[in-house]
Parts: sequence; C-alpha cells; structure tokens
Amino acid sequence: MKKQSLYSKSVRPRRGDKSADDKAHPQEQFQHRPSQTTQASSAQAPPAASIDPAPAAPASPVAAVKPRRFNRSRAFAVRHEKLLLVLSSVLLSLLLAFTYLGTLPKERKLTQKDIDAAVLHTLENKTLPSAEVKAFERIRPSVVRVTQVGDDKSPSKGKTLGVGTGVVVVDKGVILTNLHVVAGAEKLQIDFADGTRSDAVIIGQQPENDLAVLQASKVPDDLIPATLRSTKGLAIGEKVMAVGFPFNIGPSASSGIISGLKRNYQAEDEKRVLANLIQFDAAANPGNSGGPLITMSGEVVGIVTAILSPNPQGSFIGIGFAVPIETAAAAAGEAPF
Repeated sequence: MKKQSLYSKSVRPRRGDKSADDKAHPQEQFQHRPSQTTQASSAQAPPAASIDPAPAAPASPVAAVKPRRFNRSRAFAVRHEKLLLVLSSVLLSLLLAFTYLGTLPKERKLTQKDIDAAVLHTLENKTLPSAEVKAFERIRPSVVRVTQVGDDKSPSKGKTLGVGTGVVVVDKGVILTNLHVVAGAEKLQIDFADGTRSDAVIIGQQPENDLAVLQASKVPDDLIPATLRSTKGLAIGEKVMAVGFPFNIGPSASSGIISGLKRNYQAEDEKRVLANLIQFDAAANPGNSGGPLITMSGEVVGIVTAILSPNPQGSFIGIGFAVPIETAAAAAGEAPF
C-alpha cells in the first residue's frame, strides 16, 4: 500500500482555494514531489506546522507609560526645585507646630469655686493694708518739716528755734503751713520726704486764718504735690488722719474722726477768733501745726492749726481744729474747687 506524504497533507490546499500559480504550473508541483528517501525522513520529522515559532507578544502599553510619566515628574521636579524646597519647609514647619501645640496642656477654665478658694487663701495668708496705711503712703511724699533756725548773724546761729509741719500744694515747691509756725523766723529750713534740705522764704500770709505760704529755693526732681479735696460733703463721724512732726518726731500719723464742722476757736493768749474750722479728735500736738488733715483716700481737707488744751504743756486732750482747705488754697493762690 502506498503511504500518503505528511508534507503533502500539511500543504494540501482547501477545496476551491487553488492559486493561480498552481493552475499555471501543474508540472512544477509534480517535479518537486519528494522522493521516497525524502518521504521517509519526513515521516520521522514532526509536522512543519507544529514547529513554527509562536508569534511575538505585542509590547505592553502600561510598561511604556510608566517610564514616560517618571521622566515627566523628574523634569518637573528639576524645573521647580526651589519652589518644592520652600513648600517642603513650610509643610514641615506646620507639622512641627501642630505637633508642639498638641503636646501643650489644655487650659482649664476657672470656676467660681476656684476664685473663692484663691480669695480665701489670700485672706488667710496675706494681711491687706488698712485704709490708714494707704492714706499715709499717698500723702507722705507731700509732707515737709518746717524748721526755724538761727541766722548766721545771730547768736543762735544754726540752732533750732521751732518746728512745725507743711504740705506741698504745687510741685515747684509752694508749701502751705501756719503763720505762727514761721512768724518772726530768722531763717526757714525745709526737709522734704526724700531727704532734700532747702532754705525757704515766706511769699504769702493770711493772718486772719493763721496761714502762710512758703517757697523752697531747691526742690526734688520728682516732688509730688498733695491732692486737695473740697470739704463739701464732709460729714461728722467720717474718718480722718493728722500727719506731721509732733515734738519734732516724724513724720507721724494719728487717726480719728470728724467731730464737728464750722467751729470757732480763740486762744487764751490771742484776741483773734478763727472761724469756720473743722473739729477732729485725731491726736495732734505741738509740731503738728501746719500739717495736713486727710481723708482715708489721702486727700487733704484741712490744715491743722490748733488744739484745745487746758494743760500748761499744751498736750492733746481730744479736740483739734483745722482750717478748711478751700480757705488755705485761696491763701496760696490756688482755686481747685
């Protein structure tokens, strides 16, 4: 039996698919038919169709896009390197700031209970200054010692002949005091609160109210004048303080109340009567004359001028008098009310 060629099977054209070359050259096909030897070797080889190489897979579009995008991003980074560095720094700073703020303890709101506890703790552990302390601290820079001293040409040269008190009403060194404190003085000397010492002269007098106005020749740079308050509205029973140099000791302060208003006073050895005075019971003694009578706010309402004392020593028995500040300020040319 004649074997059929595998090759001829693999290349046998389909029915009706003969090409024009096959029709034109039928003998050429016959001439190229393989010999028996060729057929035998062909029988041992696998079919030609089975050893054809597999078609190459098309290139992946994803693999092509990735390098292109990377190159584009890299080029953008190179072009905008400074901008990216600035943005990175800003973002890093913000991150650090938020991290730091996150570590801070949250502020706790104060409650009424906390406030009450703090106030109670302060009251238990700290003594608050009294009204008298505050009043004295306010008037102290304005209070001066007024001293009569012997003139250089007199036998009493440099000796203290009398001591009283004064109060600064103008920062240029204008001082209010009593006329009897400075009357007949050979030389007047002023001692200010900061220790400054100065000579002074009388620039004004009001004998009917026992008032005198002095001008110091040298004043401190930061001299503070007293604050004056009208006596309108001043009531009996209101707390007051007398500040001065009693018996040349001071400055000293004594507290009391207003004992009366619009009082008249006449000393035994004088003929004139001092009218419209403020009566008070704060301790006053020789040396307080000319000093300020102040309220608990440290404001001057009068100038201490006399005490009622039946004792020969002139010691205080609880009745003192002061000239209202309206009258005293007018003597100094001031009209503050």
